[in-house]
Amino acid sequence: MNDEHALAAVTGARSSELYARACRVIPGGVNSPVRAFRAVGGTPVFIERGAGQHLYDVDGRRYLDVVNSWGALILGHAHPAVVEAMSQACRKGTTFGAPCPGEVELAERITAAYPGLEQVRFVSSGTEAVMSAIRVARAASGRDLIVKFAGCYHGHADHLLVAAGSGLATFGRPSSAGVPAAFVAATRVLPLDDEEALQALFAAEGDRIAAVIIEPTPANHGLLLQRRAFLEALAQTTARHGALLIFDEVISGFRLARGGVAELTGITPDMATFGKVIGGGMPVGAFGGSRRVMAHLAPDGDTYQAGTLSGNPVAMAAGLTTLNLLTAGALWQRLETLGVALEKKLAPILAQAPFPVSLVRAGSLFWLSLHAGDAPRRAATLEPKALQRFAALFHAMLARGVYLPPSAYEVCFLSASFGEQDLAYFADALEESLLVASKGS
Repeated sequence: MNDEHALAAVTGARSSELYARACRVIPGGVNSPVRAFRAVGGTPVFIERGAGQHLYDVDGRRYLDVVNSWGALILGHAHPAVVEAMSQACRKGTTFGAPCPGEVELAERITAAYPGLEQVRFVSSGTEAVMSAIRVARAASGRDLIVKFAGCYHGHADHLLVAAGSGLATFGRPSSAGVPAAFVAATRVLPLDDEEALQALFAAEGDRIAAVIIEPTPANHGLLLQRRAFLEALAQTTARHGALLIFDEVISGFRLARGGVAELTGITPDMATFGKVIGGGMPVGAFGGSRRVMAHLAPDGDTYQAGTLSGNPVAMAAGLTTLNLLTAGALWQRLETLGVALEKKLAPILAQAPFPVSLVRAGSLFWLSLHAGDAPRRAATLEPKALQRFAALFHAMLARGVYLPPSAYEVCFLSASFGEQDLAYFADALEESLLVASKGS
């Protein structure tokens, strides 16, 4: 490829130096495990700046970015209007520990956009949002049990770090060291897309279940697109048994549509959690529901939740500006158009791929699935050979100036800053990289 994107495969000297320094003072050299490149091998690339659809590393190399801070940057990097809004907010003060106008305005925008949502509370991460939503759900229902699904990630709160076992449903067991078994004893795990398992669990323990939480578009174990009928079954079953249904829309909320998956499916959950897009690139999360449910929160109710930086004025400015731009520019439609165009470009390339690989897409979310056969709806483990192929594919794409998520199970994100030429570049790079990856397999 003859383009300034095309780069050497080796990590630059400056990145290597920084990683060596980081390993001395930061566990694993990173502040979030997947960044360490352990799933693909090699040394992480250290990023100096981002602009639009591109990242620039500390060695001066440019990459077309389909990670976009794991979906947070729906407008792309350093959007001028978002940067200006944050700059203005910073000049007034970076944090107050007191109410500010921005949190009211952003809460009004979110509740107006999302079906059934009457009140939200802001936190600083998706993990906090989910943790708090579950606490409120337990208070509202007067029950203890929580149901989650294998393959859905809801942050790193202790009671949600659970691995699924065999059978229709399992008592949770910790999937992380440092999590006592007692912490996850009140968590049940079900397979996705399995109504029989759902009904069996509720028949056995329905009167003890406080809430069912699901990513309605699971995007943390690949992109596991769910049938609307299954999500409808969840809504009907939880309502029948007096449990709450929580949609974890940290990734899908305000990315797939203005009202998230709830809008797209017409299914209104009892509670929802948000993150990523609503922060405009800043650390923001939120959880919400009806006034009746949210009334359990202190200071009105007896369910405690707090945060020093919740409703931070700079983060509120970034989030509000992002949502304003998405609405004013009809950017959800543009993102869907970009997704369709990418799918068309990749179809003939993937059809001729030297090993099994397919595109799974929902709007501007997409995943290069290395599973043979149809795209999975449930969490499925890739074979070691497929993982090796992805590692080779990742580094081949990196050498050609495309920054993929460094894991075969992670999804990719388009931003509104992408253009037709970027889609064409991605397609050309992928076509070449598939051949490179096949040589090692």
